[in-house]
Amino acid sequence: QVLLAESGGGLVQAGGSLSLSCAASGSITRPNVMGWYRQAPGKQREMVATITSGGSTNYVDSVKGRFTISRDNAKNTVYLQMNSLKPEDTAVYYCNFNRRVDGLGPEYWGQGTQVTVSS
Repeated sequence: QVLLAESGGGLVQAGGSLSLSCAASGSITRPNVMGWYRQAPGKQREMVATITSGGSTNYVDSVKGRFTISRDNAKNTVYLQMNSLKPEDTAVYYCNFNRRVDGLGPEYWGQGTQVTVSS
């Protein structure tokens, strides 16, 4: 079992910045991939950014150049720095841990944290 504790999020004006963090605890195995997903009202959950334990990253096109994902393996923590936020970034953001770097292994989810960007 892996538990994910998210923090950060909140309300910000368009153009502003927010940061999220997610600390994993429990049965942490490597290699693995951690990441952030989001779900806006009435929409499906989508991948925002992922990072493997080796440091390889992947972003959805809509956040490239604005969001940066990073991790501290010693702390089993993943971060998401969000800059130049847009109203369309408004969603509940979920932290994800997957036991396989291809994302096809057993996975765990955080409880979600709200990010609201006002226009």
